[in-house]
Amino acid sequence: MTELDPDTQHHPALVAHKNRRRADTQLRIADAITTFAGSMRFVYIHAVVFVLWMLFVESDPWPKLTLVVSLEAIFLSTFVMIGQNRQAAFQQVKADADYKGVNTLLEENTRLTRLIHQLTEDVHERLIPQAPPAPPVAHE
Repeated sequence: MTELDPDTQHHPALVAHKNRRRADTQLRIADAITTFAGSMRFVYIHAVVFVLWMLFVESDPWPKLTLVVSLEAIFLSTFVMIGQNRQAAFQQVKADADYKGVNTLLEENTRLTRLIHQLTEDVHERLIPQAPPAPPVAHE
């Protein structure tokens, strides 16, 4: 899991999400595995290991290598799903925080708009003289 840049202001939902993941040992392990498995170093190590295995451990058609690669693929796909679940959970937390923030701003803007409207009415009432009432119209 990448660390947050201390010189940058981060979204509060992101900071809380990172802190929760840091506090859970299983999540820290899963993050470390997905970080490594998603790196080019992982690709290079596997390319070297597979070539060495094919050249020195097994002869054609590499049945044990096929088994190992298949098992690794099962575990890696699980870690991919863990990463997707992590991303979805973060997006939900961020969306909830954004929604709360937008609602707070909307309520504050509505309150300020009403205050401005009331202030405008008060200013008009004090500065613009009231016209005398119109005389009644006679009906024929």
